[in-house]
Amino acid sequence: MSLTDDERSEIDRNLFITVSGPPGCGATALCIRLSEAMECPYVSGGDIFRDLAEDRDMTLTQLSAKAQESDAIDRALDRRLLSIAETWGTTNAPFILESRLAGWLAGNRADLRIWLDAPEEVRKARIGDREETAAEMSVREVNETGRYQSYYDIDLDDRTFYDLQINTARWSKEGVFEIARTAIEAYDSEEDEGAFETAAVELSE
Repeated sequence: MSLTDDERSEIDRNLFITVSGPPGCGATALCIRLSEAMECPYVSGGDIFRDLAEDRDMTLTQLSAKAQESDAIDRALDRRLLSIAETWGTTNAPFILESRLAGWLAGNRADLRIWLDAPEEVRKARIGDREETAAEMSVREVNETGRYQSYYDIDLDDRTFYDLQINTARWSKEGVFEIARTAIEAYDSEEDEGAFETAAVELSE
């Protein structure tokens, strides 16, 4: 009996997975495919950021500018993400958390931490139809790196603890999904000899 395409794409794993990367890296596309295949929810830091912007009747650009003036917005977003990570990290149910800090915030609660990236010119081309411009994207990346270093002593350029890193410019969206799917299905907790440790992130007021 042959399997349908949908059946071949199904992933039967109760894993808490984080997906991180800079704007335009393809995180949303991968999370949607993983969420469908694992039949589980996923939460995006970008969606929470958009909710915060709507709550304040601001555009994303306006809220990003506001975040540079005060740490309140970043900390509100990060506290919400950390709360989600703490909750899902104890459920033994499949879940996907996506944000630039997801791997740091989830820490050792996560079963698998994925980093996606692509050359800057590729990522700029990908965000061409978004509200945020390529120039704004570049500025935001630099600003976020500095802010998170200042807030939490986090070096966003440190990717040594990620279990899987993919240059999404080298494969199609489906190809990136297949790479992640293979890693997820091959994971066996009994054969796991240990993830790289990350220090707990202190989200002080």
